[in-house]
Amino acid sequence: MNSNWYQIQNPFHYQLGSGDFQSQQLKHHTMTTVGTAVKYGLQEAKVTSYQHAMLEVAAISFLMGKGYNFQTARQIVESWEVNEKFYR
Repeated sequence: MNSNWYQIQNPFHYQLGSGDFQSQQLKHHTMTTVGTAVKYGLQEAKVTSYQHAMLEVAAISFLMGKGYNFQTARQIVESWEVNEKFYR
C-alpha cells in the first residue's frame, strides 16, 4: 500500500476548479438543498435516535435527488414509518 495514500486528492477538485463560478454555484446549491434535510434530521434525532434520523435524512436526500422537493420527500419517508421505526 502506498504510504502517501492520505495525500490523494479528489479527482473532481482539479476538473471543476475550486474557485470558478459554476463550481461555487454547484457547491452552494448542494449544501443549501441538503442542509434542509440535515437540519430536519438533527431535530428528529432529539426525539428518536441518530441512526433513525440518519436513515431519514439519507432517504429524503435520495428522493430529492430523484426530483421530489423536500416537503414531499419528507412526507413519503414519514409514511414508511410505523411507531418511529422502518420495517422491511
